Amino acid sequence: MLYRISILLFLFGQMVAAQAGFENEVKTITAHNDSIWNQKESTIVFTGSSSIRMWKDLQERFPDQQVLNTGFGGSQASDLLYFLDDLVLKYKPKTVFIYEGDNDISAKKRPKEILGTLQEIIQKIKKDNPETNIVLISAKPSISRWKLRSKYKRLNRKLEKLAQKEQYIDYADVWYAMLDGKKLRTNLFIADGLHMNKMGYDIWYYQLKPLIK
Repeated sequence: MLYRISILLFLFGQMVAAQAGFENEVKTITAHNDSIWNQKESTIVFTGSSSIRMWKDLQERFPDQQVLNTGFGGSQASDLLYFLDDLVLKYKPKTVFIYEGDNDISAKKRPKEILGTLQEIIQKIKKDNPETNIVLISAKPSISRWKLRSKYKRLNRKLEKLAQKEQYIDYADVWYAMLDGKKLRTNLFIADGLHMNKMGYDIWYYQLKPLIK
């Protein structure tokens, strides 16, 4: 019993330390978005980990919408939950695109645990505004994490089922769009084998565009 408590305390301490490490980045992100946000216009927020953070031309891709990018690199679903007020809720978005789960799987979290955290995020967003559209972006395949593909696919199935059951929630599948049959399209990535180049983001754009409401 004491051993279990020690492990839980250790993991909790790690989580708190990780979230504290995001404080400065989150402040920088919110300061930038606060400076460009027009409160009188409806807002779409893209948030999540580095695959969102590194999508530099989001506003240019959706010129008819007010788009804010609040992605923060290296984040997991629990980090987004912690910073949800600053990164999402304060902007009163009509639609929120969420990309979390990629780093969670890499950190050996189970799909069920990740789904539970995402459900908490959804509940907080819905409590703030029940009619907010939420889009859960599937975990993407990548060169550096291809060996974990079975776990990513398991998570994606859970995300899709969640979206099917809930009103105002959509699921955006980028996994299969980045494959050629069963093989990964390796030309979609930069040198680190994890993050995407322009061709990768082109695929994301075409997958997500129909879900802009």
